[in-house]
Amino acid sequence: MSWSLAGKYSTFVALVFSFSVPSHAQSVPIVLTSPDQRLVMQFTTVRGKDATGPGGKLSYSVAFRGKPVLDQSALGLELEGQPVLGNDVQIVESTPGKGSDDYTLLASKSSDVKDSFNSLRLRAVESNAPGRTLVIEARAYNDGIAFRYVLPEQEAIKSLTLKQEDTEFRISTDATTWALALPNYRSSYESEYVKLPITAFSNQGGVSSNFLIGLPMLLHSPGTAWMALAEADLEGNSGMYITNPSGNWAGHYFVSKLSPRFDDAGVAIKSTLPHHSAWRVLMVADEPGRLMESNLLTDLNPSNRVQDTSWIHPGKASWNWWAGDVGSDGKAAYTTKNMEYYVDFAANSGFPYMLLDAGWADGRDITKLRGNVDVPELVRYAASKHVKVWIWLYSTSVMDQMKQAFPLFESWGVAGVKIDFINRDDQDGIKFYYDVAREAADHHLMVDFHGASKPWGIERTYPNVLSYEAVLGAENSKVARRDSPVDRTVFPFTRMVAGPLDYTPGGFNNVTEDEFIGRDISPMIMGTRAQQLALYVVFQTPFQMVSDSPQAYADQPAFQFIKDVPTAWDAMHVLNGEPGEFVTIARSHGKEWFLGSITNWTSRELHVPLNFLGTGRYTAEIYQDASDAGTNPKNVTIKKQSVRSGETLTLHLAAGGGCAIRFVPEDAN
Repeated sequence: MSWSLAGKYSTFVALVFSFSVPSHAQSVPIVLTSPDQRLVMQFTTVRGKDATGPGGKLSYSVAFRGKPVLDQSALGLELEGQPVLGNDVQIVESTPGKGSDDYTLLASKSSDVKDSFNSLRLRAVESNAPGRTLVIEARAYNDGIAFRYVLPEQEAIKSLTLKQEDTEFRISTDATTWALALPNYRSSYESEYVKLPITAFSNQGGVSSNFLIGLPMLLHSPGTAWMALAEADLEGNSGMYITNPSGNWAGHYFVSKLSPRFDDAGVAIKSTLPHHSAWRVLMVADEPGRLMESNLLTDLNPSNRVQDTSWIHPGKASWNWWAGDVGSDGKAAYTTKNMEYYVDFAANSGFPYMLLDAGWADGRDITKLRGNVDVPELVRYAASKHVKVWIWLYSTSVMDQMKQAFPLFESWGVAGVKIDFINRDDQDGIKFYYDVAREAADHHLMVDFHGASKPWGIERTYPNVLSYEAVLGAENSKVARRDSPVDRTVFPFTRMVAGPLDYTPGGFNNVTEDEFIGRDISPMIMGTRAQQLALYVVFQTPFQMVSDSPQAYADQPAFQFIKDVPTAWDAMHVLNGEPGEFVTIARSHGKEWFLGSITNWTSRELHVPLNFLGTGRYTAEIYQDASDAGTNPKNVTIKKQSVRSGETLTLHLAAGGGCAIRFVPEDAN
């Protein structure tokens, strides 16, 4: 599209929005367009009926391919003891720009990122006293838009005490959502994403509007776009939730809710000026799979602050907790000897890590050993087998003892820390994530956050942060039946859009839905074994658990795929999928490609083009559901065949099933 045509297109969109605003008057829209011209974002001020001055309410809107996706949505900040900033302002300056985010990710879904954007910086000033100033910074990428509030130093605001952020997201239609409804601001983000129209979350829509909706949230406006609402770069801020405050059956919009401070529940942020909010992000695409492929959240985070990253390595880990600490004799015991058994398993399988879970510390004192497992001795033993050890930590202990504990763990030779039960994303809670990342990097410790808020791109800034939980994972199968193939086909389109996902796959005690019993010892997993293999490709995390016991994998040919599959990727392609139904993802590592395909409780035949492959022929090592896997889900058929780009593979997925494939170039040797 030429620039002249783009100008006509922007003018057309501006006119459409001008006539659709239900108010007395608005300023001339200021337009920001994505590099490919498909996304158009506009800012304006809208005067209400009771306006007395020349200003108006600061608002924005978004269109995609000429169709509105966000109608006029208000922007505002509730400052303590002052009127809402943004309700009565004039846009006095707008500065356009452009740029490109070019960087390398150490261990992610993509290794090299290059994303172009157009930008806009707006300065708005209140029409009347006290004449406060608000700046909005916005960017438009080809796969989404982002904006944030900036409060510069000014006489009218000596310091920032932000009660709430009044950001609206007025979706143009009553879109279908996949929403994570949470009970409060202290949750671990471990629940189902419920498929409902937006109006269902209003007071009269059937779901109480008291529910907080966690991010990311997936939305679909049929005939218009797939969208994901998220946030990025939370440093100095608190986490954002959304609610539908409309109070009527026709209200299909959301408003932001910031997690309140612990020391003052009426306040979200206390800060000095200048201060900027987190980025508010709306990913937009033709198909839901494109949202998964986006690097928008890491684009919007600061660049790498860890100068030496030579010690940061992704990889798989054996894990004692899922198996119940069962040793080589089949008996459960939390002892150094039994943990050495898991080290031996990692070494024999080619895994670089063993994760020692809870129980080694003296109560909440993580600088002292309880006496049952000698962590320094376990680390020494593991080193002799070329394996490194991660250790589990309780979050409040880390908050109290980080400065003493992390240097100690470094002296022991610990490789990383799994920090659990954080369950907060208030301003100090978010600060904790950054403090941990920085302090851990100073002592060469990698990090896996559990019982955590969702990711927001911090892994670009601190690449030693390898993963997050924030998902209803396989651990639920040890006690209940909420983990199932249905939710596994939802999470790639929802939670995984935000970043790394530590779901803990690899359960080999595979059963049908009717056979399943939640139990702690020898836990069962609903769905097929081939699906558990496929999850190592579908769910992206640089620190991946091999969850079951060494005995479960002994003499099992399908275990070979788990040994072969990497945990860091150079590129990815979502080949097909529908949230809650099925998904197929291909990822590359070096010259090899890996494919994972999973389905819900519906058996499927999927035809998958192999256009993602490079030139030449590949040997496809295929692990797929056996013909009887619907009733005998442990059964896997393994075969090899020669394939090349341009051909199509037919995948036969059983109910709750999957398929995992490794593609090896035939000229690799």
